[in-house]
Amino acid sequence: MPKKIGVIYAVLIVLILAVCYFSITMGAFSVHPAELLSALFGINPNEQYGILLFDLRLPRIATAGLVGLGLGIAGAVIQAVTRNGLADPGILGINAGAGAAIVGYMLIFHGQTETANLLSAMGMPFFGLLGGLLAAVFIFMFAWHGGNLDSARIILVGIAINSGFSAISLYLSLKMNPNDYEMAMVWRNGSIGSANWTYIQAALPWFLLLIPFLLAKCRLLDTIRFHEDTVKSLGVSSNAEKTLLLIACVGIISACVSISGSMAFVGLIAPHIARRLAGVLHRYSLLLSGLIGMFLVLCADLAGKLLFQPSEVPAGILLAIFGVPYFLYLLFRQKKAAS
Repeated sequence: MPKKIGVIYAVLIVLILAVCYFSITMGAFSVHPAELLSALFGINPNEQYGILLFDLRLPRIATAGLVGLGLGIAGAVIQAVTRNGLADPGILGINAGAGAAIVGYMLIFHGQTETANLLSAMGMPFFGLLGGLLAAVFIFMFAWHGGNLDSARIILVGIAINSGFSAISLYLSLKMNPNDYEMAMVWRNGSIGSANWTYIQAALPWFLLLIPFLLAKCRLLDTIRFHEDTVKSLGVSSNAEKTLLLIACVGIISACVSISGSMAFVGLIAPHIARRLAGVLHRYSLLLSGLIGMFLVLCADLAGKLLFQPSEVPAGILLAIFGVPYFLYLLFRQKKAAS
């Protein structure tokens, strides 16, 4: 790894650790660093601080980190597969497809148990995978042209799919009882406030299996960036590999949506920043994109918790506020480059 890339990784990791520290110590109830160390290492433990750290703040940080890492990597892979810098799990409707399926799961099963158990929580990523795959099938059906994915069509198709699944999700939410509906609406806006270890345990296997798989495909991702004829001349089964990569991305996105709701624009912004910092080679930029996504979600969650006290704004809303202008900027830049 070049020295410059190593320095970028080191700085980013330090920034992530700093945000984690502020997320643990700051909030409606502040924690002194000495009290933090006492609670973490069990030195003269205080039950109040133990509950605050281990049951509330640490699960929240772990959830934000996993979601940002997963969406950053999935977004970079989707942009490589579609050869479209505007592609994003949220814009393409994959988030919405997974979200609609999970809202359906919540409607059917959540009302039967007052507290989530591991078995019921593990069903959410599976339902999300089905919904995300259904959205991906629609993308392939309507954006497929001449034997390949049409980059010009994919955004328009994705916006339509996103709108359709969002409407389905809203309709299913309206069928819930008031308590479940309130929870579903907060979750649909991308909230990490209700994070807990049960949902993290349910989603963790998906991250441990699929993220290393995508990281191992860096050379392939560099190859499929070229024209389709060039890729085929290198002996790569382009469509089969793209399908496998897309399924892996949908699995990661489904796991993310199942524990945090829909976090839009992370998969759009993080890959662009990573490519600006580390170049286009995925062996340098792919993991960096995940770490940038982690940093973005952690920052959005911290800002939503601190800036609007005593109220709290979901991280997904803050990400959308900053993501929409960035998307318009990229759209304008791409249009200018094409003219």
